Amino acid sequence: MSKQRKKLLTARGFALCLFAVLVFSGWAGASDKQKNKKKDASASDQPAPLPPVPDTDQIEHDIGEMLGAFQLGDIDTMHKHYADNATFVSGDFEPPVVGWQNYAALYQRQRAAFQGMQLVRHNTLIITHTDVAWAMYQWEFDSSVNGRPYSLRGQTTLVLNKVSGSWLIVHNHTSGIYPQDVAATAQQTTPAPAVTRP
Repeated sequence: MSKQRKKLLTARGFALCLFAVLVFSGWAGASDKQKNKKKDASASDQPAPLPPVPDTDQIEHDIGEMLGAFQLGDIDTMHKHYADNATFVSGDFEPPVVGWQNYAALYQRQRAAFQGMQLVRHNTLIITHTDVAWAMYQWEFDSSVNGRPYSLRGQTTLVLNKVSGSWLIVHNHTSGIYPQDVAATAQQTTPAPAVTRP
């Protein structure tokens, strides 16, 4: 074998080795890239954390959940939205009710007189200021008592306090509005029991 041929074979061998090194390192790099892509893909498969819900939206949701529980008689869900030391004021010229347990007992006694309840909320306005908020809304209440229809309209103001990231109702002031013709009719018939509204 001539020297020139040996040099050529050596150069080819070197080129093949170099090519093999480059190819394998490229595959290895590609394999690493694929592994990284898989890692990135698996990381992106995880849902991104949701942005925090604005306080007014959270309060709006909580009021809706509380009123739904009120209609169903679900005391536990209602309590989730009230502080244990909450105060309750009605439009019936009675002393305030102090404490969730006192309100819950009164609510359950009054609710027993009604057959089915529907409460529709309108015109909600919510204002927040750091860890205090207040919400105002109008409502329409429909039910029946002793087989007779019973309806009432009114308005509520709630005062809320943010405790450990949750908004709790600390004060509930609710007033029923009796139109003059309803008030006159109510005096002539047997009055329906008052309902402690949320």
